[in-house]
Amino acid sequence: MSTLFLSHPDCHDHFNGVGHPECPERLDAVETALADEAFADLIRQEAPLREDWEAAVVAAHSQRYFDAIADNRPREPGDTVQLDPDTAMSSGSWLASKRAIGGVLHAVDQVMTGAVNNAFCAIRPCGHHAEREKAMGFCFFNNIAIAGLYAREHHGAERIAVVDFDVHHGNGTQDIYWNDKDLFFASSHQMPLYPGTGALGEEGVGNIFNAPLKSGDDGERFREAFESRILPALSNFCPDLVLISAGFDAHAADPLAGLRLEENDFQWVTGKLADIADVQAGGRIVSLLEGGYDLQALGRSAAVHVDMLRQAGS
Repeated sequence: MSTLFLSHPDCHDHFNGVGHPECPERLDAVETALADEAFADLIRQEAPLREDWEAAVVAAHSQRYFDAIADNRPREPGDTVQLDPDTAMSSGSWLASKRAIGGVLHAVDQVMTGAVNNAFCAIRPCGHHAEREKAMGFCFFNNIAIAGLYAREHHGAERIAVVDFDVHHGNGTQDIYWNDKDLFFASSHQMPLYPGTGALGEEGVGNIFNAPLKSGDDGERFREAFESRILPALSNFCPDLVLISAGFDAHAADPLAGLRLEENDFQWVTGKLADIADVQAGGRIVSLLEGGYDLQALGRSAAVHVDMLRQAGS
């Protein structure tokens, strides 16, 4: 048993525009960090193209929404389509999205069949802000919501948990999972901050657990939020699969927000989630890259995250 690392060069070809923080160099930072000899035992695979990717997408989004994105995507090199003030599609975005979703579906297959214990998908575009009918926040298909619904449909996983520690609330995942008691969503995030959701009172059907933090909060407050709210709820949920929206923009060095986490905080939370997955879910974890915009901090944080997955999978 070991850890699968999935990515693909096509994910570099999604381009939001010059100076945009969600840039291809983010994947370079992660891949460089994981090229260290300490990670020589990772199972490295390229994210495949999957014929079933559209069916997987429309389990989380409507067919109308999928078709609107498909019909309006740019096709000529250099062209872009602006989906909202923060979110653009370039001519490479469609293929990057197919690779990203193909990667997460493959990761779920590998974890659910026991071929590997857990997986980390270094993919772009990110996804956790994409709502069922709305592209926003650098996202247009919600990779992690798609992964959970696919695991339920194709592998019989009855109870799916998503835990999101990106500094921005995963409003899209919350929106898609809101009404289903067998889909769990928990999020730590800075508030107030984009996208403006994630209050304690947003509870869905008792399956949503938000733990908002304020600007300036550090690792101690972050750990308190997990230990008092998210980890007990996750343990009580008894998931068959744990999915992680691994955003590293809560790092103190990140330019887009004001939390003060360090690498050891991401290491700690990954270990805690792995402990619960080991007891409740047979160790099954699939982690997906979300935010993180200081390249050095992103690389270091992704490295400690994946190292904890390796230790859990050994």
